[in-house]
Amino acid sequence: MDTILGPLYDAVSWIIVQFHSFYSLIFNKDSGAAWGLSIVSLVVLIRICLIPLFVKQIKATRNMQALQPKMKAIQERYKSDRQRQSEEMMKLYKESGTNPLSSCFPILAQSPFFISLYQVLNHIAGGRTVGVMDQALVDSARKAHIFGAPIASKFMDSASKVESLGATLTDVRVVTVIMIVLMSLSQFYTQRQLMTKNVDLTVKTPFMQQQKMLMYVFPIMFAVFGINFPVGVLVYWLTTNVWTLGQQMFVIRRNPTPGSLAFKQRQERLRAKGKLKEDPAEVEARQAAEAARASRQQPKRQTKSKRQGAGAAGTTGTTGHARATAGNGEQTSLEKPEEPGAGKGKQAGGSARGKSGQRKGGPQRPKHPSKK
Repeated sequence: MDTILGPLYDAVSWIIVQFHSFYSLIFNKDSGAAWGLSIVSLVVLIRICLIPLFVKQIKATRNMQALQPKMKAIQERYKSDRQRQSEEMMKLYKESGTNPLSSCFPILAQSPFFISLYQVLNHIAGGRTVGVMDQALVDSARKAHIFGAPIASKFMDSASKVESLGATLTDVRVVTVIMIVLMSLSQFYTQRQLMTKNVDLTVKTPFMQQQKMLMYVFPIMFAVFGINFPVGVLVYWLTTNVWTLGQQMFVIRRNPTPGSLAFKQRQERLRAKGKLKEDPAEVEARQAAEAARASRQQPKRQTKSKRQGAGAAGTTGTTGHARATAGNGEQTSLEKPEEPGAGKGKQAGGSARGKSGQRKGGPQRPKHPSKK
């Protein structure tokens, strides 16, 4: 391991020494402030160099969110053919220009520096030279304490080892526990902010479930592995989490995912400042919808007795109207003056009615006297 990562040991130790030389002009060269700030500065320098990868990570994450419905459809279509499913997935990634590993690039890029720092601090704890650090610098770093805990000490160290570094086991464990808790909380809040504010809520995808799971898994991982990290490594990782949190807050506020809660909030801010130019058609449609919603009245619920009463009244009114119409029709036909030749028609009509009455068994109408 030392042979493979030797160049990285040299690079990490050289960067720390350069920052230590600068902070020694302000603080005591053997103080925890000088060495602790050197580690923090190492993190800041690495994260600045990783900004291009972070931008790619954001784009890859959004592309993966957009592809989730299509990926789910492919899984359903070829659920019995794993090979065809993989081929279709790779084809989808190629067509969309998405790399599923892009979201892991910043973490993968940090890993060699993280491992190198871990090994450098282990060498310091053992009093051994490493990289460009000579024995004088190693001894100076071993004396440096952060809030009473040596930067090379661990939660699981024995009391005798901690005493050899000029501290007590209680101080080391209190400091490490506080830093592990802060690491876990910062990671949890970072992931929760991503889930609640920067995810398109209109599309429910498996990606959201994965992110929700990571929101709880990462803090547990920090708690488990943190007890085996030196205090200097905890400083490195806590600084990384705080940087990631601030960087994500900036991105969510300035460039949120379309369809997310943060995107709606940004649109409202721009609209309030008059910087958002809306489509007149969209404004008119929204105003019409709001007016229709305001004028809409919900019908009042009636009791059963009222509904039955209304139904009976409607039936009675309809029957009376029909009877009145029939009465008006008879009166009109009786009052209408007879036309020439109408008598024969009436007589024929009367005979027809008489025959009809005989067939139905009804009374026959008497013939007119003049016809005898």
